[in-house]
Amino acid sequence: MTVETFDLIVIGGGSGGLSAAIRASKHGAKVALVEPKALGGTCVNVGCVPKKAMWYAAQMADAQYIAVDYGFHDKPGSLDWPRFIERRQAYIERIHGKYQQLLDTGHVTLVHETARFLAPDRVLAGGRELTAPHVIVATGSAPNRLDKPGFDLGMTSDGFFDLRACPRRTAIVGGGYIAVELAGVLRALGSDVDMYVRGRLMSDFDEEMAYGLGEEMRQHGIRVHYTCQIEAVHEKDGMLLLDCDKGDHPGPYDALIWAVGRHANTATLDIDRIGLRTGSEGHIEIDDYQNTNVPGVYAVGDVTQRLALTPVAVAAGRKLADRLFGGKPEAKLDYQNIPSVVFSHPPLGTIGMSEEQAREHYGADVHLYKQAFVPMQLALAGRPMTTRFKLICVGAESRIVGMQMLGPGVDEILQGFAVAIKMGATKADLDATLAIHPTSAEEMVLMGDRVPG
Repeated sequence: MTVETFDLIVIGGGSGGLSAAIRASKHGAKVALVEPKALGGTCVNVGCVPKKAMWYAAQMADAQYIAVDYGFHDKPGSLDWPRFIERRQAYIERIHGKYQQLLDTGHVTLVHETARFLAPDRVLAGGRELTAPHVIVATGSAPNRLDKPGFDLGMTSDGFFDLRACPRRTAIVGGGYIAVELAGVLRALGSDVDMYVRGRLMSDFDEEMAYGLGEEMRQHGIRVHYTCQIEAVHEKDGMLLLDCDKGDHPGPYDALIWAVGRHANTATLDIDRIGLRTGSEGHIEIDDYQNTNVPGVYAVGDVTQRLALTPVAVAAGRKLADRLFGGKPEAKLDYQNIPSVVFSHPPLGTIGMSEEQAREHYGADVHLYKQAFVPMQLALAGRPMTTRFKLICVGAESRIVGMQMLGPGVDEILQGFAVAIKMGATKADLDATLAIHPTSAEEMVLMGDRVPG
């Protein structure tokens, strides 16, 4: 077998792998990208992109009812799922085309095979043997499966995107990003939704804001169950019945979605052959420069234990390529103050610390500013959905170490404030900024006295 030689091998064609490969090629590196499936990984194919498309459809469904409240007399209609999915898939195909064009422009060799390690600098991909002094693992993650009777009667989040109609009744097991996002979408599109949650919603987020999200979801008609853990699933007359650990049997449901976390995609890599170290949940361990414990082998994206967010994977991949091939030996991603948004109904945004994290780190130096209001658009419709803003500050200068937002539009509002917080903004900086009126965003710069306690 002829061995093909490269400067860099990237295993995985998702957000992180593509970004690293394209950036390295721009620096003049000879790159091989190994990906057996469609380019774009989870985000483009069964994650961020199709999820956001469905979220937009759900927004349009809600907007119809708000329009009626305003006085428009047209009767709201239901989504033509097959037609919309054609549009959704066409959008994704355009992204695939753009990725292929970037790879072709950069002369990146794309190998449509599954890769496994033969040595730290040698990879077998189908019938091709590739070698390079640098290998990046960017194989992403996959939905967890549970060893429960009847598990396969339900679907994981990947299966959600195979739906061609809105289920009449849906059960969702889980309380994290995926669970709350899919619950909101399905409810807005007409499904009767029950969630079965262990612990609390959004356990990694600010507790007060997560509680507020739960209240808004309940007002939206989503039933959240905290005292029933699903032990088994049964099918009867084409419907699904659940076994609860308390002895109840919830159902019947048309669909069941398991949203119980994700695990790193490393099973096919033969990582034990090279001694690649993984953590307790199977994620590849890395340092601040994306280095693994094996010299010359690196990891980016969801296959690591770092934040499972597409912009994180993209930025980490680019920084690593800059370090290896761009003459920037100190290049690395700053993992502090990374903004993120849960596309729930309503969306939940965060940057920096939660109140709990801040109090644990800064103690009595922490003080808060809060604002709660009904956005004008919804107030005019007589809808009581409350937007909540929260600033977490420390010290005499009230430096902002955390910003939490819950409500319509916060997914767009947060980005600009994230720049300010990354630059070290204080409460005084917000106070000195004139408001744009009337908007929801203005409430962030109009907060009054700090909250006692």
